[in-house]
Amino acid sequence: MSQTKLLIIGGAVGLGAIVLITFLILGSLGKGQVGAVTLQFWGVFDEPSFYVDAINDFKKGNPGINVVYKKFNFEDYEKQLIDSFAAGTGPDVWLMHNTWLPKHGDKIQPFSPDLFEDKSQAPALTFRDFQNQFVDVAVGDLTFDDQIFALPIYIDTLGLYYNKDIFNTAGIAEPPKTWEEFNEDVKKLTLLDNRGNLTRSGAAMGTAKNINRSTDILMLLMLQSGTQMTDRDNTGAAFARPVNNENVGETALQYYTDFANQSANQSKEVFTWNDSQHYSVDAFTEGNVAMMFNYSHQIAALRAKSPRFDFAVAPVPQISESSVAVTYANYWAPTVSKQSKHPDPAWRFLAYLSSAKGATAYINASSRPAARRDLIELEKNDPDLGVFAEQALTARSWFQVDNSAIETIFADMIDDVNFGRASIRDALQSAENKVSVLMSKNRGQNF
Repeated sequence: MSQTKLLIIGGAVGLGAIVLITFLILGSLGKGQVGAVTLQFWGVFDEPSFYVDAINDFKKGNPGINVVYKKFNFEDYEKQLIDSFAAGTGPDVWLMHNTWLPKHGDKIQPFSPDLFEDKSQAPALTFRDFQNQFVDVAVGDLTFDDQIFALPIYIDTLGLYYNKDIFNTAGIAEPPKTWEEFNEDVKKLTLLDNRGNLTRSGAAMGTAKNINRSTDILMLLMLQSGTQMTDRDNTGAAFARPVNNENVGETALQYYTDFANQSANQSKEVFTWNDSQHYSVDAFTEGNVAMMFNYSHQIAALRAKSPRFDFAVAPVPQISESSVAVTYANYWAPTVSKQSKHPDPAWRFLAYLSSAKGATAYINASSRPAARRDLIELEKNDPDLGVFAEQALTARSWFQVDNSAIETIFADMIDDVNFGRASIRDALQSAENKVSVLMSKNRGQNF
């Protein structure tokens, strides 16, 4: 055999060896990392900085998985999500509102060990684990038929914000614990001029358009009064129906609108607000209203707006001090898109983000109340978040097929009463009928 042929054969063998070694190396790298991928994470309200520490910590144990968070405007977020899913370009991970499972559950890939290439490496996350680790409201909002559709990283609830200077001047030492005490404080704190015009409001209560989260406040009152918001099978609304022969839904609506009732023949002692007042958050900052209801994120917003403003936050009032406490939840939780090509790393990331270590990094950066029971214990004594953390344990929500549409229906119901377009009973019944129509259109869903 000639020397030339030997060189050719030797070169071919050498090249083949290099190709084989390269293939084996790449193959071993692929097995060593569960998909070297970049997860697209979409959200609303949360700043990218809220996730930096959690993502960096996660990457230390999962070097092949990168996570990129993108914040959207609230006004555009839901539409952009729906459009992106329709076009097949949606994110792997996205924040869903706590009421969205009935509305968008068909867009979610629920957690399952079968999603993982190496099932022995799947996060140990069972339905029982979920129940033990997170507060009850998250179980009702984010799971269905013992399946986990999202993992909570915080839970927010309505709190009672009050102006300490106004309370001190009026001789009120403590915020109200019951609605009866709330009524008495409103009477003391409300100031009218000689013509009956409001010069200072005791509380931002009673109207729809100029009160931030007005419909949430009304829903809180309904849930506290024992109103059954939907029927047992969640096929229709039921909040206009009596409970134990009591018209509890009507009572809640009457109570809420009484604070804005100043008609010539029906003026209420608790009259304290009307549609001519500044938006509730602005009026509170300006010192023109002594109390308002809002969520924990308003603490930072109020301090940024008026650094010297002396306010505090207390738990929302209850029916009585001996009644079972009920608070109202409103939060966003991360979930995995059904369209994601990377459900294994996506759920790995969410399992870490909602773990004690991941959630601690998130709540430290975001100043949000915890969703995990173990972290609530640690957060109870926080001067800002303690109230909200503890209220997460008693938080409630209800089955809403379209939270935006229902919010509009409830706001219109409040206006119908305040502007004399309908009686309490008729306004409530009309709203129930409209919500039932929404629910009938959603009966194809299984949630």
